[in-house]
Amino acid sequence: MHFPVVTPHGPAEVRVDLPAGPPALLLVLGHGAGGNVDAPDLVAVRDAVLGLGAAVARVTQPYRVAGRRAPAPAGQLDTAWVAAVAAVVELPELAALPLVVGGRSSGARVACRTAAATGARGIVALAFPLHPPGKPDRSRAAELATGLPTLVVNGDRDPFGIPVADGTVTVEVMPGADHALQRDVAAVAAAVTGWLGGHGWPLPQR
Repeated sequence: MHFPVVTPHGPAEVRVDLPAGPPALLLVLGHGAGGNVDAPDLVAVRDAVLGLGAAVARVTQPYRVAGRRAPAPAGQLDTAWVAAVAAVVELPELAALPLVVGGRSSGARVACRTAAATGARGIVALAFPLHPPGKPDRSRAAELATGLPTLVVNGDRDPFGIPVADGTVTVEVMPGADHALQRDVAAVAAAVTGWLGGHGWPLPQR
């Protein structure tokens, strides 16, 4: 399923994949700043989570739909994301499902900042950019402090840094991986499915 969503900053696009049976969880994922929803780690996570009985929606931000690579300001990203997630959760086949949000890099930051507004129960943050490369003093760790169960998956060679596990935040470090997380996408997907299972998501397929 592929459809546009009207947002205050132009149309976003949503792709929804459904599992073979009735879905028991909805995972909504966003892309990186200059990337798209076909990034290898996002696709690997989608495939693995579908196999567990979850529905997966991938959201393309309006600036990417318009063909721009430079990201919109944070406020616009957040507003467009909230509108897109709201449209997804209103789909009849996805209504009332537990919602987990996430994405990679910039998309992970957006998911964290808007988790309360979307009504999410958990967050999956792939390649969370803790700070700009070479600028550890500009930490974005506060964005992870949502109080919700959060999984961070980062490579140990990521120039954007690696967050520290704290309270509700679980951190999985991928050996030999950089910010793209392409070295072993199967391991990335396994980290996500293992974390979801540890929280009882998704429920056993009916």
